[in-house]
Amino acid sequence: MPSKKYDLVIANGRVIDPALGFGKEAHVFVKDGKIAKIEKESASITREMKSLSDEQFIDATGKLVVPGLIDIHVHLREPGREDEETVESGCRAAASGGFTSLCCMPNTTPCIDNQETVKFVQDRAKNADARVYVIGAITKGRLGVELSEIGDLVNMGAVGITDDGTYLQDAQVMRHALEYAKMFDIPVMQHAEDSQLCDGAIMNESYESTRLGLRGAPPVAEEIAVQRDISLCRLTGGRLHIQHISTRAGVDAVRRAKAEGINVTCEVTPHHLILTDDEIGKAFNTNLRVNPPIRSEADREAVVEGLIDGTIDCIASDHAPHSEEEKDCEFDKAPPGMIGLETSLGLIKTYIIDKGYLSWADAIAKMTVNPARILGLPGGTMAIDSPADIVIINPDKKWTVRADKFRSLSKNSPYIGWKLNARVEKTILGGRIVYEV
Repeated sequence: MPSKKYDLVIANGRVIDPALGFGKEAHVFVKDGKIAKIEKESASITREMKSLSDEQFIDATGKLVVPGLIDIHVHLREPGREDEETVESGCRAAASGGFTSLCCMPNTTPCIDNQETVKFVQDRAKNADARVYVIGAITKGRLGVELSEIGDLVNMGAVGITDDGTYLQDAQVMRHALEYAKMFDIPVMQHAEDSQLCDGAIMNESYESTRLGLRGAPPVAEEIAVQRDISLCRLTGGRLHIQHISTRAGVDAVRRAKAEGINVTCEVTPHHLILTDDEIGKAFNTNLRVNPPIRSEADREAVVEGLIDGTIDCIASDHAPHSEEEKDCEFDKAPPGMIGLETSLGLIKTYIIDKGYLSWADAIAKMTVNPARILGLPGGTMAIDSPADIVIINPDKKWTVRADKFRSLSKNSPYIGWKLNARVEKTILGGRIVYEV
């Protein structure tokens, strides 16, 4: 028996790596948890098959082979709400959705605003099914008053800062955050909703909110927040990342800022790309209550346009688990948030790729190399010697979203019962299969 040269070979798949500009049928070779080579020649496959066991050889004929997906915006709830999600369960859910890297938000209990809480999350993630990168809080306790020790957070491994869940209303504190973050070359990630305009809001301010008698968050609240922070970014020369952008005015402001050369990036969620606020009155499904709220059709069309023209850099789930008890109430009393790790890829294929808005390569770029570049993460590509984080996708597999199949501890998804058009077959983390159908 010839000596084993590689630990894993993925053969005959359509390899898509936007970071490399690669999109052809090829074979991927893995050794010691890293990408060893990618080849189009079939002769090398014949040779290697002789030295590999069945478990070490994957025939990906008819499948897509892409870098492990990166979700730049995830709530893992640990520490504090382990009944809703843990680092371990969140990573299991991530693997089933094709995500090999997660960036977790700091709105936990206690808040991730110091080295101890960063290390706690890192320790919990050591043997998990995905890589977890910590986003620290901009301000202590996420209270918007006093900056966290940003240098300490970065030294412990934090890759960005945010007070996600709340807008940093104080412009002076935001200015200082951008200045300090610039020293460490990390982005300030902002939940862009003016909190005074959105106080007490339940849904998007629109005809629908008036009809339903629910207090609305006006789209201008996002516009004001985005424009202010772009101005501060221009002033400081820092790096600004707008989270879950949702309005036409917000997208337009980012588009203009990029044309000016300001260092601003942004993300959008599948629910802001797909859903509109007229869905709420049909069933008052509390899983449709999110923050920022699901917007109008005009805003939905605008974020799709921003995704197409490159204004929007990333697709992020904003995976926000809540217990069944919390969501089983009147719409206006439910906490905002829905889970999304396990449905994001299928939703993007069904409602973005299949409708011709993006190609597979463009969509994969917004879920791999783009978030990796924004946060300086090691993944997002299958370049030689990069981590062997790989996803094998059946691009035409139809499946129905079922609550009993979720690996997340929470089931708060508005997509239960929806039929989607692509499914992850295998997720590989550092050369190790962590999920397979």
